[in-house]
Amino acid sequence: MDPLSGLGRDELSIFSWVAAAVFGLAAGVWRPRRLHWTVLGAVLLFAALNAGAGIYVLNHVGDPRWSPGEPLNAPSLSGTPMVGQFLGPLDSALNAVFDGMNAFMAFQQALPVALGFLGTSGWALLVSFPLGILATVVSYFMERRRKADFDKYRATVDQLKLELELVKRQISSGNPVGTALPAGAADREQAPRCAG
Repeated sequence: MDPLSGLGRDELSIFSWVAAAVFGLAAGVWRPRRLHWTVLGAVLLFAALNAGAGIYVLNHVGDPRWSPGEPLNAPSLSGTPMVGQFLGPLDSALNAVFDGMNAFMAFQQALPVALGFLGTSGWALLVSFPLGILATVVSYFMERRRKADFDKYRATVDQLKLELELVKRQISSGNPVGTALPAGAADREQAPRCAG
């Protein structure tokens, strides 16, 4: 069973646009921080759907959706008066010639439709190259920013660990006068004493 048998040329084209848009919206809502990759994925899906539609048209060349013309019928020579009995064997050869002409005409009518879909797919692939470069650049800068934030948090945690060790040493040694704390730690140490 052919699931696309009810779709004409315009419906196939609309289906490609709608499927790519639905994918883009769904993936954009699901992962909004990766919108650049979502756009690239939607364009590549659009290209793949159009290429598939072009191949589908070429696989269904004689379909009346893109080959609307009436097929040519070979005249019957066997019905000719007096000489028909001698021309009868030519009927099968003439039918084969007309079948070949009908197949060629169907291919000729379906080819522009298929090339339209394949051309649209090619344009989408052409657009996907700069989008891929842009998505890679955006990902690089986002990863760099994420790494800088992580390094900052790691430095803060290391500083807090050091201060905690100094506070533990002060508490265990009875807080002698000569112990020096880092500048930030000294301010934090003095603040509770003033409050008390």
